[in-house]
Parts: sequence; C-alpha cells; structure tokens
Amino acid sequence: MTTLSREIAARLADAGHRVAEDIEVAMNIAIVDAAGHLLHFSRAHDALLGCIDLAQRKAKTSLLFHLPTATLGRISRPDGPIYGIEWSNGGLVSFGGGLPITDSDGRVIGAVGVSGGTADQDVLVADACTAAL
Repeated sequence: MTTLSREIAARLADAGHRVAEDIEVAMNIAIVDAAGHLLHFSRAHDALLGCIDLAQRKAKTSLLFHLPTATLGRISRPDGPIYGIEWSNGGLVSFGGGLPITDSDGRVIGAVGVSGGTADQDVLVADACTAAL
C-alpha cells in the first residue's frame, strides 16, 4: 500500500473510537494523507469541541516530522535539541496523540491525530488506529 484511501482511514478511525468507548472517553480523530491534507475526521458525541483543531494539528505535526507528537514533545523541551520548534510551521503540537501511519515498507503514508482525553489516553487511541492497518 502506498496511499491511504478514505475507506481505510475510516476503518482506522473506527478502531480508535472502539478503544475510546472502552475507556469511556469521547474522542476526536483526524487522519491526514501523505501530503498533510485531511482525509478523514470523526468526532464522538460529546467529544470536546476545543479538541477538534488539536486532533487535526497532531496529525499534521506527526506527518511533517515523521514522529509521534509525544516524541517531538520530549526533544523540544527547553533542554532538548529542537527547543522552540513549536513556533515554526504554524501550530505544531508537541504532546501525545499524533502518530505517523506507515505502510509495510516503513514509508509514511499519512498520520493520525487524536484528542479528547489525557495525552496518554490520546496515544492509546492513536495506537489502536495505526494497529488497525
């Protein structure tokens, strides 16, 4: 697989929403394609409205750097090698919930961003999305 389709993106998001339901947290899930364009967005009933934009920004951040947003957060701390990176590229997010989506050859073909719970809960749901591929 070299690209994500809308159908596959929806399947990944559905897998994430199932985990979110299991942990009883309403989530927003965004999936972007390899160019960073929004391919799929879904919002659970009662998911926080302020997290809509965060989910999309987490996905785009993860795609731009081919890194989980939690990793970006660790290396962008004041003592980190890329401190201040959040001020570049217009709205990067540097806490957990964004993950790159890779194909079987390890190429980044998109990214998922999840927001609505704690950073750890967001990562758990994002992991479920990528595992469904």
